[in-house]
Amino acid sequence: MIRVLLAAAFSALVFVSPVVAQETSQPDRSATGGAQTLEDILARQRGENVDSEFRSSNIGDPSSAAGIAQQLGTLGGASDAEVWRALRYGSSDVTVSAGGDVARVLVQDGGMAWLEFREGPLRTYGGYALLGVLVLLVLFYLLRGRIKLDEELTGRTVTRFKAIERFAHWLLAGSFILLGITGLLVLFGRVFILPTFGPEVNSYLLIGSKWVHNNVSWAFMLGLVMVFVMWVIHNIPNRTDLTWFAQGGGIIGNNHPPAKKFNAGQKIIFWSVILLGGSISISGLSLLFPFELPLFAKTFAALNSLGAPGWIGMEPLPTVLSPQEEMQLAQAWHAIVSFVLMAIIIAHIYIGSVGMEGAYDAMGSGEVDEAWAHQHHSIWLDDLKKSQAEETGTAAPAE
Repeated sequence: MIRVLLAAAFSALVFVSPVVAQETSQPDRSATGGAQTLEDILARQRGENVDSEFRSSNIGDPSSAAGIAQQLGTLGGASDAEVWRALRYGSSDVTVSAGGDVARVLVQDGGMAWLEFREGPLRTYGGYALLGVLVLLVLFYLLRGRIKLDEELTGRTVTRFKAIERFAHWLLAGSFILLGITGLLVLFGRVFILPTFGPEVNSYLLIGSKWVHNNVSWAFMLGLVMVFVMWVIHNIPNRTDLTWFAQGGGIIGNNHPPAKKFNAGQKIIFWSVILLGGSISISGLSLLFPFELPLFAKTFAALNSLGAPGWIGMEPLPTVLSPQEEMQLAQAWHAIVSFVLMAIIIAHIYIGSVGMEGAYDAMGSGEVDEAWAHQHHSIWLDDLKKSQAEETGTAAPAE
């Protein structure tokens, strides 16, 4: 499971550090005819990684099977243990009258690995990541304080964002908050809600969360498209971004670097929302329509054709995945990317509310004081005044 998740992360262009493949000596199974040995069993009990390829291949040998009428004869050359192994590894010939391919899967070997990942690393690291961001923001506020205006308010305001822009922003923001809360309830409900409030409350909350999550997702995707269409032209990187980074964005220190409509920090937020939000949306659609929109088998095949797994010391990735495996990978990827985006958005909420004086007005009323605009987006303010002067046929006021 972990091996496949690493490859999925690579397919989304997430940076990973090169790892060196560790060579492990395989035990001699010649005495057992290729079957597992006591050494294999003990290694698994010690928690060591044992290659199970030998267990999933060469299951049953009809040519060497004893006749069914003979003592201890086996039908088709496969013992009961071999039949269950074939079911586990998806190599059995199962015929169903209804249900399609998904109904043919009687035993799904990756289910337990997915469950252990979901209840272990995903909850642990995801939860600590969100808590860690909150702690860092509290410490930053205590050390740096609120970013205040250096100039007196002029009493003159300019339109920072139009009504349609604010609608798209709040549609995206509100839906993401609902999706984040309901997703966390589903992931952590059994750990916190069930033992505290009992099974009935937990059941109602999770059923409601699932309904909200599935339906609000459409609002999130609509907001994502609207925000991209309206703001992508303003979020193309340019040279002013280098100046913004060099001066710490005005957050560290007292400098206030010039910026256009969006500064470099806001551009990072924008592209994080677009790319990570897009990835979340695609994996979410795959979960809503798992049999119509499988993602990972074709992605893994493309990566294998490029030889990409070998770049980080991995073997070729599986290209034949059951519907259950597709859903498990999609759910794991969906949750991982969501945790990353939630951590980024928490920092964005801080800056847009208590972290910076006057920042909320930009998305609240859409109007900001000229002093605020001059301090944080001076190039944008100058361009706006110049454009207004050209429309009215008057000279732009001097600073």
